[in-house]
Amino acid sequence: MADLRAAPLNRHDPLDGVPAITARSRLTIEAAPRGARLVLRGPDGAAAATGRAFGLALPTAINTAATDDVRTAFKLGPDEWLLLAPQDQEKEVYDAIEAAVTEPHSLVDVSHRNVGILASGSLAPDVLASGVMLDLDPAAFPVGMATRTLFAKAEIVLWRKGVYDFHIEVWRSFAGYLHALLEEAAREYVK
Repeated sequence: MADLRAAPLNRHDPLDGVPAITARSRLTIEAAPRGARLVLRGPDGAAAATGRAFGLALPTAINTAATDDVRTAFKLGPDEWLLLAPQDQEKEVYDAIEAAVTEPHSLVDVSHRNVGILASGSLAPDVLASGVMLDLDPAAFPVGMATRTLFAKAEIVLWRKGVYDFHIEVWRSFAGYLHALLEEAAREYVK
């Protein structure tokens, strides 16, 4: 069977060419840069070895993120992590983790499945609250928290990078739907 990771795919992301959503300099919603996305499933030992190979200790508490501003890891379940890295590091990161982890685990490249959306500005929590059934007050959803949830009918991973700074991971098949809902919610503030 051919190694599909051997040659990079020339992907067309669903948000390519879609203009950013803005509202009175208090909101910007735009596509995140393309990147490598891997899902790790395995025990704590596999996570520790992955962290060393990834260059970033993976978070140990569920619904938290760790980042060095280049690579990011989210702990989404008791044995599940979502790893983000620059697109040009996809094969390098995958191969390094596979070489480092010796115990049973699953490492799946989902770079083709997900896209990222960035929402920032003081209106971002209000716009996100239009479709997310979470309390986005910083006391309830603090900086560094990341969780799998729903925005309307789309499954997303929502990460609070800063008080008014969010990263959303969504399956590419739902990206246009999610973007349209965010645009509709932002209209209230464009008036």
